[in-house]
Amino acid sequence: MPLFVQNKILGRITSSADLFDKFPYLQDNGRAFRSRSLVEVDPKCLLYVQQREFAATTPADQSVSVIGSDDATTCHLVVLRHTGSGAVCLAHCDGSNTWTEVSVLVKAVTTLNGSKEGKLELHLVGGFNDDSKTSHELSFNILAAFHMQKEDIHLETCCITGNLDILLALIVQSIQGVNVKTGEVFPSLFSHKGPAEQLRSTRTFTGGKMVDIYDSSRGLVKIGPCKWSSNLDVAFWLSQKDDTILKYLSTSPMAEPPHFVQHMKSTIQFFLEHSDCDSLFPGGQPQLYHRAETGSWERVDQP
Repeated sequence: MPLFVQNKILGRITSSADLFDKFPYLQDNGRAFRSRSLVEVDPKCLLYVQQREFAATTPADQSVSVIGSDDATTCHLVVLRHTGSGAVCLAHCDGSNTWTEVSVLVKAVTTLNGSKEGKLELHLVGGFNDDSKTSHELSFNILAAFHMQKEDIHLETCCITGNLDILLALIVQSIQGVNVKTGEVFPSLFSHKGPAEQLRSTRTFTGGKMVDIYDSSRGLVKIGPCKWSSNLDVAFWLSQKDDTILKYLSTSPMAEPPHFVQHMKSTIQFFLEHSDCDSLFPGGQPQLYHRAETGSWERVDQP
């Protein structure tokens, strides 16, 4: 079944701007979202999702109270939640394989839901009116992909391309958290982006596909095993000026956060230091992390 807005079938749209023309409610709701104050999330209850990652869980989770992500300039953050069970998923999509990814996200929530009554609610945040129209294409593809799912899905928040024209709005637009217990979606600040932040960034940098990083049944973050080929040529970027890195390694140079260049440098450095990625995953096993008594994510030794 197609997407619904205020219990009305979405119908055919040609762009995200067309969507807002047909449903002004979504534009008003988007303005309300970006006008809210940023909430700093306690790392002790956070599961942070990086680009090309998603995580799903339920309110019964004892290790995670908030799933969040940020730095979505041309990327989009997707939250899908079932109102009956509270099963919820957050993904950071960059357009690498949108149609397949959307189906996976729907399955992740419906699998956790069981057979409880309720409806699927969708919240979209991210993208802006960039010159290359990258955001426009991703916005449309995400909407179209959800529109083609067999489940009824109700679009509640749509703070995406076509709704926001002011670059400053990206400060709020590109960051999002969802409270696992209540389902509240809110603009967020994250002081910690672990575990294994550089490893996960390198996986994406080297072309990794969208992955599920969380086993909610065991409260474990699962990273890898990852595969990448050694390429010493990328060391070239470490000697370049910040403006050059920003220009060529970003899809949105004018909209990146201040830490973008340093993040790229640290990712490239990690890649160069771990050209033999197999050594990061002894026995071909993933890296596993659980919530320690201190509240931080702690590596679990494989048996």
